[in-house]
Amino acid sequence: MSAGTDLIERLRALLFRKQQDSDLDEELRFHVERETAERVRAGVAPTAARRAALVAFGGLEQVKEGVREARGTEPLQHLDADVRYALRGLGRNPGFAAAVIAVLGIAIGAATAVFAVADGVLLSNLPYPEPDRLVRIYQRNSIANLWSLSTVDIQALQEQQTSFSAFGAAQIGEAALSGAGRPEHVVIGRATAGFFGALDITPAYGRLIEPQDEGAGAPPVTVVSYQLAERLLGGAAAATGKSITIDGVSHSVVGVLDVGRNDLAGMGAVAWPALQLTTPTRRGPFWMRGVGRLKPGVTLEASARDLAAISERLFPIWQSGFQDRTARLTPIPLRVAMTGNAGQQVWLFAGAVALVLLIAIANVATLLLVRASARQHELLVRAALGASRYRLARLIVSECAVLTVLGGGLALLLSGVGLRLVGSLAPNLPRLSEVAFNARVMAFGVVVTLLSGLLVSISPVSAALAGRKATAKPEDRRGGTSRHANRTRGVLVTTEFALALPLLLGAGLLLNSFLRLQQVDPGFDPRGAVAVKLSLPVIRYPDNVTLQAFWRQTLQRAVLLPGVTAVGLTNALPPDNGGDVNNFNLVDHPVPEGSAEPVAPWMTATAGAFPALGVPLLAGRLFTDADTGDAPAVVVVSHAWAEHYFPRENPVGRQLISGGCYTCPRTTIVGVVGDVKYLGIAGTGEAAYDPLAETTFRSMHLVVRTTASPAATLAALREMINALDSDLPVIESTLQEQIDTSLADPLRWTTVVGGFAVAAALLAALGIFGLMSYVVRQRRRELGVRLALGAEPASLTRLIVGRGMRHALLGTAIGLGLAALEARWLGALLFDVRPMDPLTITLAALVLLAIALLACWVPGLRAARIRPAEALQSTD
Repeated sequence: MSAGTDLIERLRALLFRKQQDSDLDEELRFHVERETAERVRAGVAPTAARRAALVAFGGLEQVKEGVREARGTEPLQHLDADVRYALRGLGRNPGFAAAVIAVLGIAIGAATAVFAVADGVLLSNLPYPEPDRLVRIYQRNSIANLWSLSTVDIQALQEQQTSFSAFGAAQIGEAALSGAGRPEHVVIGRATAGFFGALDITPAYGRLIEPQDEGAGAPPVTVVSYQLAERLLGGAAAATGKSITIDGVSHSVVGVLDVGRNDLAGMGAVAWPALQLTTPTRRGPFWMRGVGRLKPGVTLEASARDLAAISERLFPIWQSGFQDRTARLTPIPLRVAMTGNAGQQVWLFAGAVALVLLIAIANVATLLLVRASARQHELLVRAALGASRYRLARLIVSECAVLTVLGGGLALLLSGVGLRLVGSLAPNLPRLSEVAFNARVMAFGVVVTLLSGLLVSISPVSAALAGRKATAKPEDRRGGTSRHANRTRGVLVTTEFALALPLLLGAGLLLNSFLRLQQVDPGFDPRGAVAVKLSLPVIRYPDNVTLQAFWRQTLQRAVLLPGVTAVGLTNALPPDNGGDVNNFNLVDHPVPEGSAEPVAPWMTATAGAFPALGVPLLAGRLFTDADTGDAPAVVVVSHAWAEHYFPRENPVGRQLISGGCYTCPRTTIVGVVGDVKYLGIAGTGEAAYDPLAETTFRSMHLVVRTTASPAATLAALREMINALDSDLPVIESTLQEQIDTSLADPLRWTTVVGGFAVAAALLAALGIFGLMSYVVRQRRRELGVRLALGAEPASLTRLIVGRGMRHALLGTAIGLGLAALEARWLGALLFDVRPMDPLTITLAALVLLAIALLACWVPGLRAARIRPAEALQSTD
């Protein structure tokens, strides 16, 4: 008992001495200020008067320190001296400097990389002369469906339009290309001369497609990409005049595109043969993309009226094969047509990066505020020696500027890595090849760096100026500055949590959506199923007879391979290939005359394709050998299609009009099969299937279900196809790879936002950890007294944790409001999840608060372990 009493008495004595020392310091300051004022009135210069006062009252060591500081102020009037002084100060704290530079460098680098992508994909002009005059032309009807143009449309536009100085068309497809070595499967674009004229480009070598190349019987010619010429034709300069074989037909190379032109008008192709149009017999099919260049002075609205008039003239001529009177030829700015919904991905990345950048700035501002508080003594001495508020602020700003510039330099190095990372996370973004670090991107990086430097300087400068006020009134020295600094630090930490919650919620919503997508039944069984894609060249398979003969041989040989249980052919593989989208009309209850007809994914398949895909037959029958081109037209539909158009009825035996051909024989529904997701995992299951015998498709997927390993089956298929035709290129895949590819974009979005959310949560945790650690250090003596007077250690832990959690709770509450704004644009990326899903919001908030609790708990435990005697003897 006596030992405890002695300890308390010693503590009280120590506190008394500390208080006396503090009062002595305040008294000394008062006398210094009074003596200085008297000497100034006597005519002594202010700086000399202050030094003399310090000599009289401050003691030798303080005078030496003051003289050193005073000598340093004069050179620091110059920027270079400020920078050198800041570098020396940071050199004494390398860990602090490295942390700040790393946080700013990563955040600014990520922001610059994402801006480079946004600039290249969405903001910058297209790489053509006067790009704002370029439009793409679609068909659009009353229900806002957009689709491509037919031969009738293209020829009518070439003859009748008055809005474009140049107009042309192109069609993208796959072909077998051979120039050297084994043929390969490539993408080609067949184009008219007007297509190149509308884009107004010039070739690197040779010429482009010209009108005489489009005529029937004209020699086959092609323009090739620079990369293809370098790879297969001995170099771009030597390519003109050489020949390459496209789908078995030899084409003379007449021109080479400029290096870097990997696509034209958003269509990527390695070769551009001349598009030779034939005389149409009906309005469809719609298979080409039209591109026009507006004449000077012609607006988009005026061209729309011109094209609408052409549509009105065309309709009665071709009405027997196309009943949709509401369809209009419609111009859309080429940039809008090219980018599509890519803006969703880009702005998702940009929003996430912007939040992380703001959190990083708040985190760095907190660190700098702590450092400014630690430099309070130095700033007070400078103020005592006559430093102005501007002078003190400039010292802090110089240090912040040095850190920010170094962070910006690191960002420049990291932004290149970030750009490659964005490219790998979103490889299907349009115009990605045009993304580059140009002057605009560099300017953005500089502006973001300067703004970051300005923002991180505000709180430490404010603290420094508040600290200078302590020189005016001795009674304000204790408490005022620390209260201001602590209040500012609390606001910054609260801001970090407010910004972190939307990111965490976004990641949670995307993860929830992705998990639900994975649970969706795609309608086919990927286990044990493989596919190879084959394209037959017209030179060796010129008609339907030769095509059917090859496909028949392929099926007959494939079914004999070891382990094969089912084999079939189809022109489209699910889940991201809807084949052709076909319009149709029901004979039983057609749409009103002149109205828009319904459309659906329309595949071609053999009967064996359904068991090979694992799609069950639900009603009726599949195709048979009798379903040839001479037999009545038949179609198999999916269950979702049947439920949509024949609800609670049996569709088998019902008839429809296919492709708008009202003069053709009616098509009969002979079977209903399970729903297959051809338009993405999140898409509809509606689909219809034609028998292969009724079509002349040259490009088909051979689908095989096997009990052997996929690798062994693909090897056997490769050998079999090589025996049938050694010049056919083969593209191999498994159906599981098709599903993985379909889920790749949602997985990328979830990964990107999740990564940013983790970074934001960690930064917020570091911020609150640093704040509460500083509070423990600042209040060390007070906490020691509490323990000495009998407080339980656990109560101090609760005190620190409670104070930190108040900031976290307030920030989380504010973050919920920001999350409501986020939900407005995030909803388009979600599947079967509401943007404000209560469960996801609750989990995100709980995770963030749990992180905050852990970050506060560590300083709280440190407070509970303080030794009272050591705390009271401390000079901190």
